[in-house]
Amino acid sequence: MTKIATSLPTATIALDRSSATALYRQLYDQLRDAILSGRLPPGTRLPSTRELADDLDLARNTVLNAFEQLYAESYLERRVGDGTYVSPQLPDDLLCVKTTPPTKSNGQPISKLAEPVSFLSTTVANYSGPPRPFRTGTPALDAFPYKLWGRLLTRRWSESAREILPYSDSAGYFPLRQAIASYVATTRGVQCSPEQLIITSGSQHALEIVTRTLLEPNDGAWIEDPGFLGARAALTAARARLIPVPVDADGLNISRGMERCQDPRLIYVTPSHQYPLGMTLSLSRRLVLLKLASQTGAWIIEDDYDSEFRYVGRPLAALQGLDTHQRVIYIGTLSKVLFPSIRIGYIIAPLELFDAFVRLRCLAGHQSPTLEQAVLADFISEGHFARHIRKMRTLYAERQQTLLRAGKTELNGLVELQPSDTGMHLIGWLPDGVDDQAAFRAATEAGVEVTPLSAYSIKPPERGALRLGYTGYKPREIWRATRRLATALRTNQCLAPSGVRE
Repeated sequence: MTKIATSLPTATIALDRSSATALYRQLYDQLRDAILSGRLPPGTRLPSTRELADDLDLARNTVLNAFEQLYAESYLERRVGDGTYVSPQLPDDLLCVKTTPPTKSNGQPISKLAEPVSFLSTTVANYSGPPRPFRTGTPALDAFPYKLWGRLLTRRWSESAREILPYSDSAGYFPLRQAIASYVATTRGVQCSPEQLIITSGSQHALEIVTRTLLEPNDGAWIEDPGFLGARAALTAARARLIPVPVDADGLNISRGMERCQDPRLIYVTPSHQYPLGMTLSLSRRLVLLKLASQTGAWIIEDDYDSEFRYVGRPLAALQGLDTHQRVIYIGTLSKVLFPSIRIGYIIAPLELFDAFVRLRCLAGHQSPTLEQAVLADFISEGHFARHIRKMRTLYAERQQTLLRAGKTELNGLVELQPSDTGMHLIGWLPDGVDDQAAFRAATEAGVEVTPLSAYSIKPPERGALRLGYTGYKPREIWRATRRLATALRTNQCLAPSGVRE
């Protein structure tokens, strides 16, 4: 990429030394604003931290702290032996294939709080229309019990319309809270009462409630790297200071997290099935994490997404069930288990946080639709939910095997699919040196909906990979899409190592 000469007029950086906001945070905010506004375009080389500290009369550590946060959020990149540059792909480019700049009403700019949030996304690509292989997070809608759901819906409407039409409790329809509390206690080892459970409009809504309630600007927040984009977006929107923590075969690497921030305010983790790589947080690390939270006063968000779908043995017990100090906030969703448009998730909160969460949930929308909550309560309490999960577990295991067979036949030498004991997607590793963003673009042009591992990563991964969802697709669709993916990768020469392609 063509270099752009250093272009950072320090006179435009105005630091208020009397402000309660730390100097490094002021510098970080102003550099990020300059990058997002285009005043520091991609490829711009910045002065060294020593030079900038001298120019601004700051301690070098102040500048280093600001730069480290910008590195962590992918606004800046280091080039060994060559200095620091504005990243060629900014976070909005990384998280979305197509982005629409925030519109302005009557010529008035959006608020300073909203501006950074407008560049965030919870998905890698703006896919639209019916899902196609291998879009992730898609349940087997072809196997959903539509007639049964329709009968329950008709019965509820005819028998309980007067009960469910008025406003209801912002924490959610109590029989549903009872049903979910009983279910997670039995299947996940969660320790809770219905009085701790809050119904939300999906897991992203739950994350928004938790992060906005607990975080002050610049609070440190551990986040898995690679990790869930929705969590990264929620934490950034809450103005948290992101602390990317790498994962390994045992899950979140706690010792590496301690090296980067010893007193996080919040820790986001997916212990049962790490998102997106799929490993499980080991018992020893679970105990260390809980001890850390109790000693430092940190809160742990346990996102227990798609843990129902474990194909070997029983689902693993939740981290929350091991917590004896009430530091874990448990989040779950039914949108991927049943069907996406149901938009029902939940928070299981420590009792001291329950009222605060409900108040913020009420501000964001008084309640989720009561009719759907009532039907779901019946679906769970009458045993239909447990039977549906068992059926889907068998079906999804079969569809994973179909994808593995198709991959072995069609993708040999192109993508190495890694089997998984749980979840709704597989990771397909690319050969060393292959750019997963290029593979992603080639697949998208061919009508195949994969996602690149690098899009979930703050620090670039050592090896490129693609994430392939399989649960929502019939065997013939999986085979057809696998062939198209193989053709796209070969045709677009995605296998040429980085720096070799012409």
